[in-house]
Amino acid sequence: MLRGLSSVVGTVARSLLSVSFLAVLAGCNSSSPTSGLTEAAPAAEAQVAAAPVVQAFCPPVVMREEGAVHRAYARGGQDNPEKLMYQASLAEATRQCTANETTMTINVVAQGRVVAGPVATPGQVSLPVLVEVVDGEDVIYSQKVSFPVEVTTGGNQFIFSKADVQIPNAQGGASRFTRVRLGFETAAKR
Repeated sequence: MLRGLSSVVGTVARSLLSVSFLAVLAGCNSSSPTSGLTEAAPAAEAQVAAAPVVQAFCPPVVMREEGAVHRAYARGGQDNPEKLMYQASLAEATRQCTANETTMTINVVAQGRVVAGPVATPGQVSLPVLVEVVDGEDVIYSQKVSFPVEVTTGGNQFIFSKADVQIPNAQGGASRFTRVRLGFETAAKR
């Protein structure tokens, strides 16, 4: 039993060694052993040294509690589950920030789902997605986006994206109290 285990370990070790050796060989694609080791040209060094490194705080995305779910009802059926046309929700949001000296641009992306209700008709609908940027309690950006999605009988997922959310940029990025709020605009809100 011990001899069989020793043989298996030896075979695995030889396999790993040969794979490692092949990886080293694949990385070496030149016949000259010093071809990748030359000094950088002075002009290239100057360009690298002149390029500023920007490290800034990129505000996180949070979901609006009061607008987490959007429901659409048939005429006269408000809050009646039997008259529900569809229900939509947003989840799993992320963002990416780019900045210059005066402006931070945030690309907000979220996964969503729309589910057909009992009186749904398949087709395209516009969801009232509200994107806000708040610094503490102050709203510094707010825009409603009519986002088109397809309603199908089985429901479907969608990806919401808004790439042009722009806020003033301070030195070091946005304040640590800044948040991107994402949700659906409710009728009571406006």
